[in-house]
Amino acid sequence: MRWTMAKLYFHYSTMNAGKSTVLLQAAHNYRERGMVPLLLTAAFDDRAGPSRIASRIGIGAPAQTFTPDSDLFDCIATHLQDGPVHCVFIDEAQFLTEAQVWQLARAVDDLGVPVMCYGLRVDFRGQLFPGSAALLALADEMREVRTICHCGKKATMVVRMGADGAALQDGAQVQIGGNETYVSLCRVHWREAMGARRDQG
Repeated sequence: MRWTMAKLYFHYSTMNAGKSTVLLQAAHNYRERGMVPLLLTAAFDDRAGPSRIASRIGIGAPAQTFTPDSDLFDCIATHLQDGPVHCVFIDEAQFLTEAQVWQLARAVDDLGVPVMCYGLRVDFRGQLFPGSAALLALADEMREVRTICHCGKKATMVVRMGADGAALQDGAQVQIGGNETYVSLCRVHWREAMGARRDQG
């Protein structure tokens, strides 16, 4: 049996809470200490440019990308054959598949590499992303990256805005966008924005 101090972490929040900033700062801390981080992000989210993680405050770093077909255990194992990897950082972790979350758990358990996942917990309809649901089930530690609603309360939900400025009630779970598309709200103001039908179950 292999014993390791490595853990699978899930840092979750709503939109615009600074998840990428926290990730980039943590990866920078590893580099400052002469350690090697491996950065991964979803391939189809190229708002910061291809193969790149960037934050709204202007910092960024190159990253490898994953698709739903990527085997992340094999990816990490291959990197370890070429040299040390002291921590794996994953941005947009809500886009992981359930199978990929299990692959990351295996990398922690069998390869002894800590994995830090950063992503959204719920979508604009208040439903869990599949990757986030799997991380909530499997992560050794979970940490909330907090932001606030316009009323000052903690934001736990997000709405997707339409072209007319109104909150959309339906649509695909995944749609790439930033401040022009999504607004983080507390539950009270999310319910208000989404309409009374959300209160009817």
